[in-house]
Amino acid sequence: MIIEIKYIHIDIGVVVIRKPVLLIDDTENSRRAKEILENNNIEFVEYHIRKFEENCCVDLPTTRAPALFAPEGIFRNLEGIKEYLTVEKKSTTNELSESAYW
Repeated sequence: MIIEIKYIHIDIGVVVIRKPVLLIDDTENSRRAKEILENNNIEFVEYHIRKFEENCCVDLPTTRAPALFAPEGIFRNLEGIKEYLTVEKKSTTNELSESAYW
Protein backbone atom coordinates (compact mmCIF):
# COMPACT_ATOMS: atom_id res chain seq x y z
CA MET A 1 0.00 0.00 0.00
CA ILE A 2 1.43 3.39 -1.00
CA ILE A 3 0.14 6.52 0.72
CA GLU A 4 0.93 9.79 -0.99
CA ILE A 5 1.75 12.58 1.46
CA LYS A 6 3.63 15.87 1.34
CA TYR A 7 5.82 15.27 4.38
CA ILE A 8 7.79 12.39 5.85
CA HIS A 9 6.80 10.16 8.79
CA ILE A 10 9.61 7.65 9.03
CA ASP A 11 8.63 6.62 12.56
CA ILE A 12 5.30 5.14 11.41
CA GLY A 13 6.72 3.27 8.43
CA VAL A 14 4.85 5.10 5.67
CA VAL A 15 6.26 4.82 2.17
CA VAL A 16 6.63 8.35 0.89
CA ILE A 17 6.25 9.58 -2.65
CA ARG A 18 7.88 12.98 -3.01
CA LYS A 19 6.91 15.05 -6.00
CA PRO A 20 9.41 17.51 -7.45
CA VAL A 21 8.52 21.20 -7.23
CA LEU A 22 8.64 23.13 -10.51
CA LEU A 23 9.31 26.82 -10.00
CA ILE A 24 7.86 28.74 -12.95
CA ASP A 25 7.25 32.25 -14.23
CA ASP A 26 5.33 33.59 -17.24
CA THR A 27 8.00 32.79 -19.84
CA GLU A 28 7.90 30.38 -22.75
CA ASN A 29 10.64 28.28 -21.12
CA SER A 30 8.45 27.71 -18.07
CA ARG A 31 5.56 26.63 -20.28
CA ARG A 32 7.88 24.24 -22.11
CA ALA A 33 9.25 22.85 -18.82
CA LYS A 34 5.70 22.01 -17.68
CA GLU A 35 5.04 20.39 -21.05
CA ILE A 36 8.23 18.27 -20.84
CA LEU A 37 7.29 16.90 -17.42
CA GLU A 38 3.66 16.29 -18.37
CA ASN A 39 4.64 14.53 -21.62
CA ASN A 40 6.92 12.22 -19.61
CA ASN A 41 4.16 11.44 -17.06
CA ILE A 42 6.10 12.99 -14.18
CA GLU A 43 3.93 14.26 -11.37
CA PHE A 44 5.07 17.58 -9.95
CA VAL A 45 3.93 20.49 -7.86
CA GLU A 46 3.85 23.80 -9.71
CA TYR A 47 4.85 26.96 -7.86
CA HIS A 48 4.85 30.38 -9.53
CA ILE A 49 7.78 32.60 -8.58
CA ARG A 50 5.36 35.53 -8.16
CA LYS A 51 3.90 33.81 -5.07
CA PHE A 52 7.13 34.54 -3.23
CA GLU A 53 6.72 38.23 -3.93
CA GLU A 54 3.04 38.26 -2.96
CA ASN A 55 3.12 35.92 0.05
CA CYS A 56 6.53 36.61 1.48
CA CYS A 57 8.78 39.49 2.23
CA VAL A 58 11.37 38.95 -0.52
CA ASP A 59 11.77 38.10 -4.14
CA LEU A 60 14.18 35.44 -5.37
CA PRO A 61 16.95 37.38 -7.12
CA THR A 62 19.30 34.39 -7.49
CA THR A 63 16.68 31.83 -8.56
CA ARG A 64 15.52 31.84 -12.14
CA ALA A 65 12.55 29.97 -13.52
CA PRO A 66 12.14 27.33 -14.65
CA ALA A 67 13.85 25.35 -11.92
CA LEU A 68 12.99 21.91 -10.61
CA PHE A 69 13.59 21.08 -6.94
CA ALA A 70 13.58 17.31 -6.48
CA PRO A 71 14.95 14.78 -4.00
CA GLU A 72 17.60 14.02 -6.63
CA GLY A 73 18.81 17.62 -6.75
CA ILE A 74 18.08 21.02 -8.25
CA PHE A 75 17.70 21.19 -12.02
CA ARG A 76 17.83 24.64 -13.62
CA ASN A 77 16.57 25.77 -17.03
CA LEU A 78 15.21 23.49 -19.74
CA GLU A 79 18.51 21.65 -20.08
CA GLY A 80 18.49 20.74 -16.40
CA ILE A 81 14.88 19.61 -16.52
CA LYS A 82 15.68 17.39 -19.50
CA GLU A 83 18.61 15.99 -17.49
CA TYR A 84 16.20 15.19 -14.64
CA LEU A 85 14.39 12.79 -16.98
CA THR A 86 17.54 10.64 -17.12
CA VAL A 87 18.40 10.69 -13.41
CA GLU A 88 17.64 7.64 -11.28
CA LYS A 89 14.60 8.56 -9.20
CA LYS A 90 14.62 8.37 -5.41
CA SER A 91 10.93 9.16 -4.96
CA THR A 92 10.17 6.35 -2.53
CA THR A 93 12.45 6.12 0.45
CA ASN A 94 12.46 5.70 4.16
CA GLU A 95 15.47 7.99 4.60
CA LEU A 96 15.40 11.76 5.02
CA SER A 97 16.94 13.52 2.05
CA GLU A 98 18.66 16.90 2.09
CA SER A 99 15.47 18.39 0.66
CA ALA A 100 13.24 17.13 3.46
CA TYR A 101 12.73 20.58 4.93
CA TRP A 102 11.85 22.75 1.89
